[in-house]
Amino acid sequence: MGFRPVSVTNLRVNREPLVQDLTIAVVGATGAVGAEFLRIVETRYPTLPKLKLLASSRSAGKCISVGGNDFSVEEATEKSFDGVDVAFISASSEVSHRLAPAAVAAGAVVIDDGSAFRMEETVPLVVPEVNGADVDWHQGIISIPNCSTTPLVMAAHPLHQVNPIKRIVADTYQSVSGAGGGAMADLREQSERLLNADSNTSKSGDSQIAYNVVPQIDRFLETGYTFEEQKMRQESQKILHAPEIQISATCVRVPVYISHSASVHIEFTRPMPVAETRELLAAMPGITVLDDTESGEYPMPWDVAGEDDVFVGRIRQDMSHPNGLVLWIVSDNLRKGAALNSLQIAEELVARGRLKPKHTSGVTG
Repeated sequence: MGFRPVSVTNLRVNREPLVQDLTIAVVGATGAVGAEFLRIVETRYPTLPKLKLLASSRSAGKCISVGGNDFSVEEATEKSFDGVDVAFISASSEVSHRLAPAAVAAGAVVIDDGSAFRMEETVPLVVPEVNGADVDWHQGIISIPNCSTTPLVMAAHPLHQVNPIKRIVADTYQSVSGAGGGAMADLREQSERLLNADSNTSKSGDSQIAYNVVPQIDRFLETGYTFEEQKMRQESQKILHAPEIQISATCVRVPVYISHSASVHIEFTRPMPVAETRELLAAMPGITVLDDTESGEYPMPWDVAGEDDVFVGRIRQDMSHPNGLVLWIVSDNLRKGAALNSLQIAEELVARGRLKPKHTSGVTG
């Protein structure tokens, strides 16, 4: 697979909060990621952008409050994007394929949260701290990576710049919110039902997640890997502009509401000192190093939920390889893994002059 030969060096410019001047359509506004997107918007910008909240027909008419303003959810159709500057889509691939071209035709830039366009060569796949410059060559659609890919490339990027990575093995422990609000409700209901039950009274069903871990996320492929695991490999190579890096992943769903974790083994071209690794990661925008094993300090999903940064701890030499390093990475999958990353892409577009508001902003309900 070929990748666009674009430098990963980011343009660093003054970031005025001009996103608040945009008209933003949110497709999937009633979903878990859409709700997080709106929470971030109301706390990130002093003045709300002009918002247009869209969802399926069954959610049309619902009222959502954002920053003290009430918004009525409209049904998302191909005609929903007149006057829209940015369309954030967090829905199924079928919805993205249907609505994204219509939004682009109406003059909007689409920032898509799903897998519909990620591996298309004409579509940038962006984590702004890693490859923000890639927004410059968009043709109307920009994808954000899978929520398990983002923290991996955030941690790998500063290390790869000084010591090229040859191989990554990542084992993920992914929260149920990655599967949507319905999966979060399942965990809650199953936990309450089983709290006082004998764990041996029944075998796990197809959707049993309470008191369980499931070593499958998405469908299985002929390789024996799942589509989620394939996405981690392909997306990481594209974002890092490094198709030569060999990547293997095992993705597991765990009974945690929010935040994905990963145990990551990295093989470098030469030995990578732990002290240098900590310094490089601490200097990386969007990363917090929490790594003091003597004090029992390391990132955990419960503590990281609601945080914007990617947290890295348990940094150590890999005893099985002289050029190896092991990291423990945790991040809020709804924020940096999805909603926050999309807003940062919009900020990157504005900062680079690739996105200007069509109209004067104003909050509408």
